[in-house]
Amino acid sequence: MRTAAFNKALEIINNRRVKAKAENDRHFSEVERSVPEIAEINRQLSRTSIEILKAISSGNNVQGQIKAMEIKNRQAQDMVTSLLLSAGYPADYLETKFTCPKCKDTGFYDGKRCSCLEELAGKIAVAELNETSPLKLCRFDTFDLSYFKGVQTNEDDDCYTTMSNNFEYCKRYASSFSLNSPNIFISGKTGLGKTHLSLAIAERLLEQGWDVLYDSTNNYLTRIESEYYGKSEGDTLDVLLNADLLILDDLGSEYEKTFYTATIYNIVNTRLNKSLPTIISTNLTPVEMEMRYDARIVSRLMTMYDYLKFTGKDVRAIKASRNSKESINMYR
Repeated sequence: MRTAAFNKALEIINNRRVKAKAENDRHFSEVERSVPEIAEINRQLSRTSIEILKAISSGNNVQGQIKAMEIKNRQAQDMVTSLLLSAGYPADYLETKFTCPKCKDTGFYDGKRCSCLEELAGKIAVAELNETSPLKLCRFDTFDLSYFKGVQTNEDDDCYTTMSNNFEYCKRYASSFSLNSPNIFISGKTGLGKTHLSLAIAERLLEQGWDVLYDSTNNYLTRIESEYYGKSEGDTLDVLLNADLLILDDLGSEYEKTFYTATIYNIVNTRLNKSLPTIISTNLTPVEMEMRYDARIVSRLMTMYDYLKFTGKDVRAIKASRNSKESINMYR
């Protein structure tokens, strides 16, 4: 699972450990120069360790000797703390400050991978997948609702109100996101801003440090298929199943394959079982979804996701038309 990402994460964690120990050595050298009494106490503590080994070797009243030495150690450490405070240092100045106190920056705790290693490997895997995504992050402040003013369609006689509500919903979702946030299923024709608002959510959450994956459904499925059949290396499916938020753009653009349908069901169902939020967008109508996909997929999307219907006229076409008119006017 995510072998390359785990190796990179382990290397980072080991470097943290080296830096923490180097910083601790620097603190010791500094303190022993400025407070000579502490240097002497530290030498006594070092000799105590040797005395404990001798006591164990002798076999004479080992427990009693060790207990007496432990008391002396505690007294010496209390004295060091007092001297540190008197000299203006923090009480814990000579303690090694590991990034993860649990595993002490080894990456392993109680014989298993530490949570710090798991989390860091996940972030590395997510970042690597996002680097290859052709989708570029968008912002909420670049979403122009004016394109929907006065627009009516056969399905909606007030597209501006509908899209304003969708816009506000997405902003609230991004500002209050947690692992308990709902799933979102976005449906609507091309050019209505489905990808834009999905990526605006991603942009906001990535800034907050959440692990967010975003790409087209087709790209992810192609990658997963290649890895499954050994044509390339990677753990894309595993990363998708465990990201804090997964954004699958343009569901329905992929080829119709049994493998793809099964994989989509696996992703949707597994993330629901893990209570991990997912955002899925499609150009397909609910009726077209029912004709295309397994009923188990459609049922989950329509009942266990918040449904956002995007309405209006193709914004990209409107922009192109406006630009064309502006160009003609320039040469009149």
